[in-house]
This record gives sequence, C-alpha cells and structure tokens, in this order.
Amino acid sequence: MSKKEKRRLLRILIASAGFVAAFISNLDGLSEFLVFFIPYLIVGGDILWKAARNIIRGQVFDENFLMSIATIGAFCLGEYAEGIAVMLFFQVGELFQSYAVSRSRRSISELMDIRPDYANVLRNGEMIQVDPEEVQINESIVVKPGERIPLDGIITGGFSTIDTSALTGESAPRDAQKGEEVISGCINQTGKLTIQVNKEYGQSTVVKILELVENSSDKKSRSENFITKFARYYTPFVFFAALILAIIPPLTMGQPFDIWIERALIFLVISCPCALVISVPLSFFGGIGGASKSGVLVKGSNYLEALANTEMVVFDKTGTLTKGNFIVSEIYSKKMSNQELLELAAYAEDYSNHPIAQSIKQAFGKTIDSSRIKDIEEVAGHGVKSVIDGKVVFAGNAKLMKREHISYNDRKLVGTAVHIAINNEYMGYILVEDKIKQDAPHAITALKSAGITQTVMLTGDADSVGKKVATKLKLDKVYTELLPADKVEHVEELMKQKNEKRSLAFVGDGINDAPVLARADIGIAMGGLGSDAAIEAADVVIMTDEPSKIATVMKISKKTLRIAKQNIVFALGVKGVVLIMGAIGMATMWAAVFADVGVSVLAILNAIRALNIKKFNTPVQFSQNQEEGNRKEIVA
Repeated sequence: MSKKEKRRLLRILIASAGFVAAFISNLDGLSEFLVFFIPYLIVGGDILWKAARNIIRGQVFDENFLMSIATIGAFCLGEYAEGIAVMLFFQVGELFQSYAVSRSRRSISELMDIRPDYANVLRNGEMIQVDPEEVQINESIVVKPGERIPLDGIITGGFSTIDTSALTGESAPRDAQKGEEVISGCINQTGKLTIQVNKEYGQSTVVKILELVENSSDKKSRSENFITKFARYYTPFVFFAALILAIIPPLTMGQPFDIWIERALIFLVISCPCALVISVPLSFFGGIGGASKSGVLVKGSNYLEALANTEMVVFDKTGTLTKGNFIVSEIYSKKMSNQELLELAAYAEDYSNHPIAQSIKQAFGKTIDSSRIKDIEEVAGHGVKSVIDGKVVFAGNAKLMKREHISYNDRKLVGTAVHIAINNEYMGYILVEDKIKQDAPHAITALKSAGITQTVMLTGDADSVGKKVATKLKLDKVYTELLPADKVEHVEELMKQKNEKRSLAFVGDGINDAPVLARADIGIAMGGLGSDAAIEAADVVIMTDEPSKIATVMKISKKTLRIAKQNIVFALGVKGVVLIMGAIGMATMWAAVFADVGVSVLAILNAIRALNIKKFNTPVQFSQNQEEGNRKEIVA
C-alpha cells in the first residue's frame, strides 16, 4: 500500500471513529452539527477541494462535484449522519479503486522490472561500473552471475544459463555461450559472461519493450472510448435531472421542497459514474498485464479488443509455423550408399554458409578433412562445383544439372532437392525440408477451439512444400509461390471475404512481412525477442517462437472484453433501477451508497480478474528426439 493510500486509510479510520462518537452522542443544534462536521471535513476535505479546484478550471461535472453537492445538501437538510456516511463510503470506494489500480500497475511493473541499473564496462584493462547509457557500441561489458544483462550484444567469453522469464514468460532458463547473441533485460544465472555491445542503450531491446508497455494505455478500445464519451454527457445530464427533480415537483404538486431535494441528492449519489469510469479501463489494463505475463506484448487496448473479434488468422510459413531451420528428410542414391552420398555432399558444401548447406553438414555429423577438397567454385543460384579426392563434384539444384547437361531424377519432390554428380555422372539427391515448430499443430487446434473460422497460410515456397505443411497442420487454405507483394494482395482479398465486424490477424516473423503486418486488421509478430523489426512493425508482439501463444492472447482478450461488458451492463443496470427508485422515493441514501460504492467495488473486483488468466499448456507435438531418430534412420 502506498503512502497516499495509507494516509487515506488513516483519515477514514479517524473519521469513522468520529462518526460513531457523534452518532451515539445526544447533542443537538450547533453542537450536533460540529461533531458531525469535523469528521466530515477529515474524510471529505480533499474531495471538496478537488471539486472547487475543478470548477475554477472549468471541469465542473465529475464525481467529486456530485459527491460534494450530495453531502453538502444532506447537511443543509439536517441529515448529518447520512451526509458523512456517503462521504465515508465514497472514500472507501476510492481507496479500494486506488489499491486495485496500484495492484495492476505493480503487476506490470514487476513483470517489466527489466531496466538495468548499471553496466560493468572494460576500459583500459579495468572493469568500471557506469550507467548503461554511457556504454558505446563495440565496447565490452562483463555480466556476473545474478546480474541483469544491461545491453544487447554478442558473447565473446564465458558460458552461462540465462533467465528470460521477464521477457518471454517461460520459466526454463536457456544456455548461452561464446558467439551467441544475448539481449538486455535477461538475468545471467550461473557463469561470468563477457559481451561485446552491438546496440546503444536507447536502441536496446529492454528500452523498446519498456516504451511499448508504457505507451499501451494511450491506444484505447472502443469500450473505453464509449465510457469516456458516455461520462462526458452522462454526468451533466444527471445533475440537471436532479435539479429538475428538486424544483419542478414541489412547484407543480405543492409538496414540501425538502422531500424532493433529498430525493434529488439521493439521485446524485446513485448517478456517480465511478464504477464505469475506472472498471472498464482497469479491465483492459489488467488484460494487457495478463498477456505480458505470458510473454505477449499488446500495444494497446484497441488491439486487445480486436483480437477478441478475430475470425480469420493468416500465417506466413517460414519462421512462423516452421522453424526456418532445414533438416535432411530423404536421401536417394543410385551407385553408392546413402552415407557415402551424404559425405560427398557435406564435403562439397563445406565452405558454404547457406542454411541448406549447414543442414547437410549437420546431418553428416563428422569432422571434414579440408585437405581432400580442391578448387571450390560457387555457381550463383545453382550450387557448387568442387574437386574432392581428384574427382569433379557438382552439388546443387536442377538448374545446375541442366547447365552441365547431366541427366538427373526429375520427379516431383516435396522439399528442396540437392542433386549430386561426380565427373558429370548423376549419383542421386538429398532432400532437405524445413522443420515444423513443435507446438504449431497445437496452436492451430487451439485457435479453432477459440472460434477462429479460417486458418490460412501464405508462403513463397514451392507448391508441393506449402501444401505438405498445410496438410500436416490441417490448415483450411494455403497459397504458395508468392512474392511479398502477392501476400499483401491475398490478405486484401481475404479481408473482403470476412465479416465486416470481425477482424483478420496476420502472423509473421516481423522482418520480411512488414507490409502485410501493416495491412491486416491486427499484425502479430513472432519471435520478437531481439527483433527490432518485430517490435516496430506489429500491433502484437509474441516474444518467443511459440505460435500457440496466439491462442493464449486471444483467450485473454475474450475474457477481458467479457469482463468489461459485464461491468458496463451491471453498473448501468443497477444504477438505472436505483435511480428510478430514488426519483419516486423508494430508495434511501443507504441504497444510493450501495448503488455507487458497492457497485464500484464489485465492478473493480471483477475487473482485476483479467490479470489472473492461466496460460495454455502446450503439448509437444514434434519432439527433438523424434527428429533425431528420423535423421538417423535416413542416413542408415
């Protein structure tokens, strides 16, 4: 509890004691007024001051004004006990509201407690502690066990495990060693690391994430905008309605003014819009916090609301549903064993950094004797030509075989084929495929369970490759062999097919898909951890490479929207009934207090449920052991 909240609680307790003492006293006249008025000023002095200050500033119609008029009116009618009771309960509601907001903010603050306090930089052979903003690119920093990594960079020395939970929501630490890139905000757990900085502090991952979270409340949902506009007209309306209620009936029906003035004051207390004004934004604030706990950053309440109304999810393939890491899936050999063909291909591709070459060398899994390799020549867009053990070896695609006039196996293959020839004689091919992410099948199943009517994949890969992945994942549609511009056109066409009131979400890696991310109703970037482009381009950033978190954030968005709507219906419903009862004299000031403070407290309790949303448990669909077993079977 903050100091401000503690002071408010102390004032409530002192005023409550004074109220009880005044209530049981048998004083009358001026003495009675004073014993009630002193605790009233103690508990309500700040409300009266805020109301007066806002009137001077031209901001007349707010909850402070309504409470001030209602309680002062009660004192004028001699209803001292009711006047102070209304102010006491209002302050209790304000205290509860303040605590709920602080709890939500504290939850996000704890989650986002990733801002580094210092950096240990190596300068002139000495390690000195400086502010992270003072460290320059290419300088080396040292991160000791237990310290937070202050800046993005590449490990140049040491081995450790790193806790990324503050950024990804995942509790399992990951290993980090020399040559790997690390990002700011993570905690170094076991060993000392030396890191060469590759980004200034202002451009680091930790700063970008903090800015994103801090600015998320600026983009309001339609529900929040509705409440803002509603309160703007609602408060002056009920004030003038109360004024009419206090004046017109006594003049037209000849009844005493004090009866109708009391009813008008009850009307004012009931009409205070606190429950709506705080609980709806608090619901979305809690929803954004709940999503952040799961490693999903939502850039605004409007995007959280749009996610709840999504009916179609469109995926890019590489890096989104697949890992972007190739594996050898098939070996076909005509005149040698599979292992011999794989060895030949690995030697031919030894000097290549292409992902396909890397996958072949990884499948081979042995040390390459470079002395056996001579005269390597890369044929751009085709493959490589090299001399291995005195033999001319060609390794590449079908274009290379045609270029060298080598007869090859041209049957339709699902994947990327690397054809091998020795001295212009065809030896066979190695088929390489992209890995499907472990939880991609579960992600599609979870999305369909969440009410998504269509799942679509767009890819630049060959038709056979795209259709194979789509079939494995049970996607509804797939479009293949697309250029980036083609993807935008397809998304625009799909947007015409959906319900106008529903949303289309596009999921990409945030690097090559920026135009499509911008065009879709909601752009979701995968693997935002360390990707500047992802954080900048998308509306929603999933900090890990788990597509199942799309379903998680949609679950959170639907629960958040449901809570916000519950609060709107509940608050307006109760207030509407009690307003009518107050106008016809059937509601007392105590009923008015419940309609205001009671409804506010219940609505706030409901709103903070948005913070407590459990994540999906993601079953492993394709394990690394299965993949390793498949690879061994291929090369056997």
